[in-house]
Amino acid sequence: MSQTQIPALQYRFDGPEEAPVLILGPSLGTTWHMWDRQVPELAKQWRVFRFDLPGHGGAPAYPAGSVGDLTDRLLATLDRFGVQRFGYAGCALGGAVGMELALRHPERLASLALIAASPRFGTADEFRQRGVIVRTNGLDPIARTSPERWFTSGFAAAQPAITEWAVQMVRTTDPGCYIAACEALAAFDVRADLAHVGVPTLVLVGSDDQVTGPAEARTLVAGIPDARLAVVPGASHLVPVEQPAAVTDLLVRHFSTAWQPAFDSSTGQTAIPAAQVAPVLASAPPHPVPIAEIAPA
Repeated sequence: MSQTQIPALQYRFDGPEEAPVLILGPSLGTTWHMWDRQVPELAKQWRVFRFDLPGHGGAPAYPAGSVGDLTDRLLATLDRFGVQRFGYAGCALGGAVGMELALRHPERLASLALIAASPRFGTADEFRQRGVIVRTNGLDPIARTSPERWFTSGFAAAQPAITEWAVQMVRTTDPGCYIAACEALAAFDVRADLAHVGVPTLVLVGSDDQVTGPAEARTLVAGIPDARLAVVPGASHLVPVEQPAAVTDLLVRHFSTAWQPAFDSSTGQTAIPAAQVAPVLASAPPHPVPIAEIAPA
């Protein structure tokens, strides 16, 4: 399939047109709105690009059967705007796309943040079984249990509007696209390739994440040469929604200071692009809870 035939993703831009591009990738079952609380601060420094997964958030229902397919669609969409190099932060399935970018398209990636991610998400059987549930019963059973996977019990009880938003977000997803995404996660396994991730990487995880928790995060940090671990207390799987200020602060710090310069193959020199920005910490929102940051051994 040629680049012009690859289906584009549903997207939106926020922030100054001349700023370096920072992409925010969503989790399975969510839409770009999972990043709403991060965008106002991030858009001060970056041109923030958000996208929806196929069949999510009203996006065209062209199922993507692999993480590589989804990554190709993202790059095809970016190519239409001439975006060649960018920072990338992705949550869960969005994090899998980030790892795929780092491994297969390293020349495009300046810096990476992996949130609630893993080099392998559970077992293949778990995700294939989830696909069977959707084929048999539709998305309603998955939607009703999504708050249990995404949020701590205290947050879900205290934030009924957000909990209901989460349920409706899953319920309105195209079932075929959801099943295809489950198949993509079932086949995803980059455990043997982590040493080849060559960009500065922040690995961020909620302390109470029961889906891809601190153990999976430490596996990423142990395998990626230039990686740091940030554990956010009081958060589960959808940590950008549950602890938005903490996540925003960590992303600002990471992308302000860990943006790898581009290498110009025509001159053999490393160029310092406009994306090399100075740290901006004073305007970051305060932490609602202390952040535990652990440098790799």
